[in-house]
This record gives sequence, structure tokens and C-alpha cells, in this order.
Amino acid sequence: MTRNLSAAAGLILVTSLTGTRVDADMVVQACFSPQGKCSAHILREIELAKKELLVAVYAFTSDDLSNALVQAKKRGVAVQVVVDREFDLANQNSKGKFFEAQKIPVRRVSGTKPKTPEKDAGLMHQKFAVIDSRIIFTGSYNWTYSADSLNDENLLLFRDAGPLAEEYRKAFFNLWDRKP
Repeated sequence: MTRNLSAAAGLILVTSLTGTRVDADMVVQACFSPQGKCSAHILREIELAKKELLVAVYAFTSDDLSNALVQAKKRGVAVQVVVDREFDLANQNSKGKFFEAQKIPVRRVSGTKPKTPEKDAGLMHQKFAVIDSRIIFTGSYNWTYSADSLNDENLLLFRDAGPLAEEYRKAFFNLWDRKP
């Protein structure tokens, strides 16, 4: 189920949380799974991507979404993916190796806390994508079958997100540049 939020409410929320001024033309949509089939919204935007797709998700096991990224790359869209190192290496359904085989640049990173004998490393637990520096997906939604069909998850879509999209691009490249 998808709901449009008023631009004014989205503006207030985003500005108060990030300090980033956003354009009044920005459109915000919310999707809630499993009833909303959030992957359909992501697929539509991937299909419309022209220049760049940056994806940072903890768990990426969706065949539909991974195949859509491959098709975008074949159309000439620059695609880069960041996934959680431990999840990707431990889960046979994770798409890191698939992306490598398809020549899509992928980075496996851990959280910012290093592993010690007493504690596991932190997680790269982000779940966001930036498309063409103007569209953002973010929320609790992992790019998995379970997120779409079984779990209670949420996904926000920001269109015409300009300065906010730039904040997410910076966050993506901070992850990209992190040592594994």
C-alpha cells in the first residue's frame, strides 16, 4: 500500500533530521510491506534510471532487483552496490558474487566498529539507493524476498530530492571508500 505524504510535511521532517534544505517540489511516497509489494516501486525507478544507480543495502537477495540492476548496466547506467560483508559472505543467496560475475562494482563492508576477541564487528546496516542524483529510496526495507513478501518493512521514496540526494550520495561514497 502506497501513500503520498504532503510535500510540506516531508520538508519539515527531512529538514529537521538532516539540516538539509529541500525543494518544495519534492514528492515523498511511503510503502509498507508485505502488502505494498515495495519492490515494484524500486523496479519502476530502476527501469527509468538514466545515469547512475547507487545501492547500499544490508541484505540483497532479490533476483528481480538484482536482474534489474544488470539490465540498467546494459543500458549504460553506472551501477555500484555496497552490501554488508558478513551477510554477503555467509548467505548463499546474497548477490555480491552475482554482481561481480555481471561486472557490477560491489563492495562488501563491515560496520564502523572493528571486530575484537570480545565483540563482533558492527554491521553495514544501511538500506538506501540513490538514482540519478534526484531519487532516494530509504527505510527498513532490505532488498530481499522476505522484505517484500513476509516481513513488516517500510520504504520511503523521495522524488526530486536534489540536496537530500546529494547527502545520500556522500553517505554512499563514504561506505564505498571504507576498508572491508
